[in-house]
Amino acid sequence: MTSQDGDALTDAARLREADEPSSPVIRFGKDKPLRLDAGVDLAPWQIAYQTYGTLNEDRSNAILVCHALTGDQYVASTNPLTGKPGWWSMMVGPGRPIDTDRFFIVCANVLGGCMGTTGPASTNPETGKPWALDMPLVTIRDMVRSQAMLIDELGIDKLFAVVGGSMGGMQVLQWAASYPDRLFSAAVLCAGARHSSQNIAFHEVGRQAVMADPDWCEGKYLERGTRPSKGLAVARMAAHVTYMSDVSLHRKFGRSLQDREHVTFGFDADFQIESYLRHQGMSFVDRFDANSYLYVTRAMDYFDLAADYGGVLAHAFKGSNTRFCIASVTSDWLFPTSESRAVVHALNAAAGNVSFVEIDSPRGHDAFLLNEPELFTMVRGFLTGAALSRGILPPALADEMPADNGEEHS
Repeated sequence: MTSQDGDALTDAARLREADEPSSPVIRFGKDKPLRLDAGVDLAPWQIAYQTYGTLNEDRSNAILVCHALTGDQYVASTNPLTGKPGWWSMMVGPGRPIDTDRFFIVCANVLGGCMGTTGPASTNPETGKPWALDMPLVTIRDMVRSQAMLIDELGIDKLFAVVGGSMGGMQVLQWAASYPDRLFSAAVLCAGARHSSQNIAFHEVGRQAVMADPDWCEGKYLERGTRPSKGLAVARMAAHVTYMSDVSLHRKFGRSLQDREHVTFGFDADFQIESYLRHQGMSFVDRFDANSYLYVTRAMDYFDLAADYGGVLAHAFKGSNTRFCIASVTSDWLFPTSESRAVVHALNAAAGNVSFVEIDSPRGHDAFLLNEPELFTMVRGFLTGAALSRGILPPALADEMPADNGEEHS
């Protein structure tokens, strides 16, 4: 099989996942439109999701995990396009901090994504062609609305917890503001209540890289059988730098050369860091849609929770009974600790129940996705304490406890 054949198979698989995902999917007809912040109703539409663990009898142990920018519903299972393990399999699974032996985990592909939830790569029912840029822009709040409709369809009235990092953390905050009575606890990792101007600037660089690729074809590349691979790869390379810290880059690569003893006095990848970034960029284009990248980065840019509450962030959490855990990483310059502290201060002003941890790690923004024992301990401890308060016992204790006396848990 030639490389062109391989690319064609990859394209076909990616297109298939956009409409007919390997995971479960719920489709909503015209009788159940999704109202978007853009002022239009999206219908019909669909949301792809994956579940892990078992929902208990009183449906009180459900945790919604919200993925970050380029994640998907395969939080703890094999990705059908890459064949790689779930993106958070160190955090979610049997005996893991988000324990699938104890909790029922739901993770959905975000609105605007490309792994089965309606997005620009999905087929527009009006034309039979991919939506491309004809799809209305979406927001973090739109993503959360779609997730709430999914949770309704699963028959869950109240989530035990919503957990997420980065863009996933934005979704958690929006859940707490939009549906305060529908979640018992919330864990927000490496995120903030708004996207900073610096972060918007980095996203714009990435979007312009995609749109400058001649194969982007003003967004209609799927119709024309092309792919803006070079532009999307550059966008990913630029973004990936922001996920790491200077210390982590230096420790991992330094100024080491790539498979050579001397520089070439050319523009090949002389340094290991250059080769690494090129690999990250090219592997990314095999699993992600370029237009989805535009849509989802724009959704992050538009996120400003305080703006929806008269500019006062505390008003977003007024009267909330949700238990919050907020965590930041010392070396994260994409969402620095000051952004997390702003959320904590707002929750304090709203008399909210909140704990805060700043994790000392040199790994930058991506630390929440990596092997960080302190983060695992924090998440496990927070969920364990909340579960005991909610009446959800660990499997070993549940076997030893007498039957429920019929009292309703709060």
